Amino acid sequence: MKFSTLFLFVFCFPLFLFAQEEEINPPDYIKTITFKSRNTQQGELPVLRLNEPFSLEFDALLATEPDFYYTIEHYNYDWTKSNLVKMEYMKGFDDYRIVDYYNSYNAYQLYSHYKLQIPNAQTRALTKTGNYIISIFNDDRELVFTRKFMIYEQKVGVGVAVKRSRDVRFIAEKQTVDIEINTNSLIINNPLQTINTLIIQNNNLHTAIKHVKPQYTLGKELVYRYTNETAFWAGNEYRFFENKDIRAANVGVQFIDLKDIYHNYLFINSERASRPYTYNPDINGNFLVTAIDVEDVSIEADYTMMHFALAHPEFTDGSKVYIYGNFNNYALEEMNRMVFNRDENFYQTAFKLKQGFYNYKYVVVDPKGNLEEGRISGNFWQTENNYKVLVYYRNLGARYDELIGFGEASSVDISN
Repeated sequence: MKFSTLFLFVFCFPLFLFAQEEEINPPDYIKTITFKSRNTQQGELPVLRLNEPFSLEFDALLATEPDFYYTIEHYNYDWTKSNLVKMEYMKGFDDYRIVDYYNSYNAYQLYSHYKLQIPNAQTRALTKTGNYIISIFNDDRELVFTRKFMIYEQKVGVGVAVKRSRDVRFIAEKQTVDIEINTNSLIINNPLQTINTLIIQNNNLHTAIKHVKPQYTLGKELVYRYTNETAFWAGNEYRFFENKDIRAANVGVQFIDLKDIYHNYLFINSERASRPYTYNPDINGNFLVTAIDVEDVSIEADYTMMHFALAHPEFTDGSKVYIYGNFNNYALEEMNRMVFNRDENFYQTAFKLKQGFYNYKYVVVDPKGNLEEGRISGNFWQTENNYKVLVYYRNLGARYDELIGFGEASSVDISN
């Protein structure tokens, strides 16, 4: 009996210790989480240069001005905790209270806007490249939410090109990402074992392609020209709306209503999978907080209850419909799940968003839990998508994964 207990402890404990870390999404009173830096636009996935200052900002839709604290942890390529202790990747300390916050002004929805700047007096620098997770806690030391970010140093050149699918079955529906990594003067030992590549479409980590290895080597270049391994469903252009004028109908907004706060009712959308592709410029799932006649949108932009409606027959196989985008970190949660209204014969939902310009998409999760991004929107090879490529390297005997290269491309330049 004692041997059985010891066996279970030894073999089960490492599984817990090395579990892949997933992001924790915030409760409903936390909104508009953004990273900002010189080179990162609001709403984008935070891929930051080493020693580049950045800030994490968010709103708490409460009138009590709660206190929040932060910690920062370093992670490996696969989002398991690295072997580094904190003093090896951080100058200074974390686990301090976020002291910069301001109350909303001239808004129906009361909220406090919080801003954490890195570096600051306590956390003076993050000294290692790689993956990081920042965790936000409340005054009771309860975890409120987490967010991932990456820090890189450009040690290798990363060339990225977007091609139509080489698989004739999906030539009209998929896009393939070709990569060439120029190692320059960096000596890469055994790249098939030490190099890992991550390919991200439209800043969505949930659909990223992982564990891609170089296909072959040409001198100092590592080449990726796969048929299926680096192929994404092309999707469709994102839908969008703008409500920078809270008192009048704007782009995509059919009408408004003032209750406890303003309610914005969007035009009823329909499925686009069966329709021809139409180019419509978007910002690839991102969002931007905007408001007219204000000086500081961070505290003067108001929150509105956004009402979404999708004219689509009810799914009877147990499939669920969600709305997502970078505004909610592409999360599939009860808040953004749509409910079918049998009286009106469409799917609908409503939730609060800060004034601004938003991209969003209707997606389906089938009964087995599989995400189908194109089931409602369709997949068209012409769609303009953004692709980011991150190159990680762990030298033989090293204790963590370095992020040594970053490349980016748009499928607006797609070729055969």
